[in-house]
Amino acid sequence: MAMAARTLALAFPLPLCAVSSPRRATPLALPRRGAARPLASLAQCPARGHSPSPRRAAGRALAPCAAMRGSGGGGGGGEFASDDGGGARALLRATLWGAEAAYILWLFLLPYAPGDPVWGISQATISDLIGLSLNFFLILPLLNSAGVHLLESPVLHPVAEGLFNFVIAWTLLFAPLLFTDSRRDRFKGSLDLLWGFQMFLTNTFLIPYMAIRLNDPDKDKSPPQTSKLGSVMVRGAPIVGLTGGLVCILSIAWALFGRADASFGGIAERWQYVQSYVFSERFAYAFLWDILLYSIFQPWLIADNIQNVKASATEFVNSVRFLPVIGLVAYLFCLEDRDD
Repeated sequence: MAMAARTLALAFPLPLCAVSSPRRATPLALPRRGAARPLASLAQCPARGHSPSPRRAAGRALAPCAAMRGSGGGGGGGEFASDDGGGARALLRATLWGAEAAYILWLFLLPYAPGDPVWGISQATISDLIGLSLNFFLILPLLNSAGVHLLESPVLHPVAEGLFNFVIAWTLLFAPLLFTDSRRDRFKGSLDLLWGFQMFLTNTFLIPYMAIRLNDPDKDKSPPQTSKLGSVMVRGAPIVGLTGGLVCILSIAWALFGRADASFGGIAERWQYVQSYVFSERFAYAFLWDILLYSIFQPWLIADNIQNVKASATEFVNSVRFLPVIGLVAYLFCLEDRDD
């Protein structure tokens, strides 16, 4: 009997991913060679979905047990905890929907936050929003400063221009991250439209997406096809990162030193303006909430999609993902070349 058991053990070695208690391991010793075939397939731990390209396969060797745990539903690097804890995921999803309701009520409808609600917006605020939109990414002000006057830039306080363009540039950086999100298939609508509306209304659309991506996966539905806009954003992720990062830096510098010849004062006066500005204008006050929420959603999304980063840069991106803007720029520069 001992010799037979030893022979069976040599004939049917336990696969790497099979972790069983001694009582559960008993069926593996059945003297039937056909029973070893499924176990051998488990040992291979095949990757889910389509086969990776040779370049991506050579660049990363997935741990067999990690591949097994992450299979199904387009899972990502940080997806295991949220998938395993259904109750916690449901609570988090409900919290996000509650945050969306509070965001809309507090910042758009109720009269209690600083500034005017959307139904009582003043003409001066509308004029400022139009002027800020015309100075998008500070292109017109910079052209005028360089002596190009094909179109004159509206003269607004540089702090207002800097804050507006900083948030919009950060929103631009989110595009490749959303288009490479492992859970984007949970969102049944168009990611193109979602991100387009996010450019105008920021977290009004990002918060619902963060809630929807926690839904259970639709196992009968094939993975979504990447749109043309998505392909451009993903393939040009380093360019997007460079553009958005530079605009964020420029926006900070412009808020501190821009329009020096227009009597807006020095840094001390501009800091005083910041304090009065964000507590008197509703959209400026909303930008503070956008910065806070982006600072939460950015590391969350990067952690869930860390598998999209080149293997050599994974540790670096994971360590800087909590830094506002910087962590997202790092993700975009280190994004692995994709064949889809």
